[in-house]
Amino acid sequence: MPEKTPPPWRNWARTEEARPARVLTPRSAGDVAAAVTDAVRDGLTVRAIGSGHSFSGAAVAPGVQLRPDALDGVLAIDRDTGVVRVEAGIPLYRLNPVLLRHGLAMEILGDIDRQTIAGAIATGTHGSSRHFGTISTQVRALELVLADGSVVECSPSENAELFEAARTSLGAFGVITKVTLQCVPLYALRVVDAPMPVDEVLERFDELVDENDHFEFFWFPHTSTAITRRFQRLPGDTELAPMSRLTRAIDDKIITNLGFDALLRFGTAAPRTVPAITRLVTKSLGAREFTDLAPNVFASERNVRFKEGEYAVPRAAAVDCLRELRRRIDASDEKVSFPFEVRHVRADDIPLSVAHERDVVPISFHQYHRMPHQSFFSLCEDVLGAAEGRPHWGKIHRLDADALRGRYKRFDDFVGLRDRLDPTGVFANPYLDRVLGPVPEAPEARS
Repeated sequence: MPEKTPPPWRNWARTEEARPARVLTPRSAGDVAAAVTDAVRDGLTVRAIGSGHSFSGAAVAPGVQLRPDALDGVLAIDRDTGVVRVEAGIPLYRLNPVLLRHGLAMEILGDIDRQTIAGAIATGTHGSSRHFGTISTQVRALELVLADGSVVECSPSENAELFEAARTSLGAFGVITKVTLQCVPLYALRVVDAPMPVDEVLERFDELVDENDHFEFFWFPHTSTAITRRFQRLPGDTELAPMSRLTRAIDDKIITNLGFDALLRFGTAAPRTVPAITRLVTKSLGAREFTDLAPNVFASERNVRFKEGEYAVPRAAAVDCLRELRRRIDASDEKVSFPFEVRHVRADDIPLSVAHERDVVPISFHQYHRMPHQSFFSLCEDVLGAAEGRPHWGKIHRLDADALRGRYKRFDDFVGLRDRLDPTGVFANPYLDRVLGPVPEAPEARS
């Protein structure tokens, strides 16, 4: 496991950066354990960085940065039971085709697939459905390297307390090296994308969520139209009618990526044009229907760089929140270049899941990376935070441990377990110090 010359590191959104003291690419849990042991000896912290697609500082590694590139294997697949064992560094876009070849699929996915499986579960990544929770709910066992260098397995029957919390861990307990997933038989999705007046979407929100297997919508501020997405789950042997390559290239590459980026560059130079740009983009995204295998549908290509925040509010509060966001934006001089994305996630039992013990509606807010975002994001956090929204761990937010404690019934249980397993903060970083509080025995100075 050769040590590399540490290069400067920045995440995908360019919202976080670090110059680690040491960069390693482990190939096994043993390599990770050795890296942790050496870091403790040298007074360094350790973080695994995943794909760097978090917008928050969750993956910042000022000490030892562990890269996932060589921990990316598929270890076992049981087609009959759907149980799949993988190394933690495999990205979802590489895992999905492997599952497909074995007639399997993830139960649900988010709208991008660049994350590693460990990164996705550590930050509570989710899709949209009244039937399904976060990706973490598909986890059946984990292998981790702890702060003392030990390698442990956890599951509902082994180290159950650790397993319960580590399904959405923020990397606070150790480095995940292997993940066991419960997959499902391969299925198809019939997709209906259609514009709809945003007032109608808000009036019918509960109906649209409940009558579809998956429902989400995008709404650009400065417009009165939402782009709705309705998915129906179908058997994997359904006759497919996918988008043609030309249609996909036009829609997903030219309109929503190259063309959109060019318009937003212009909007950055001339902010007054942003409302007209968002109206133009909304009009260009027309209705379409197609049927394809699930892994080909859930994730979209996102090449236009942006910054993102997200709060998951109780389902009953979602429509009022969206109306209040609309009112405040219309009354302000904010120029918002990206849409709100509105989804639904089923309640689960994971202590730091945004859906812990309640159905939630995650509302994502974005801004083009070249445009100022602070005042708009503050506006969104004011509205969504007032509804007791819980921030996505991998996205930009301003909350600290004192604010978060009241939003998670088991917050202190989680922090107490972290303090027992990592009392000196081997896996700490500035983000975890803010959102969980510092560890009890943290040294005064350590990288």
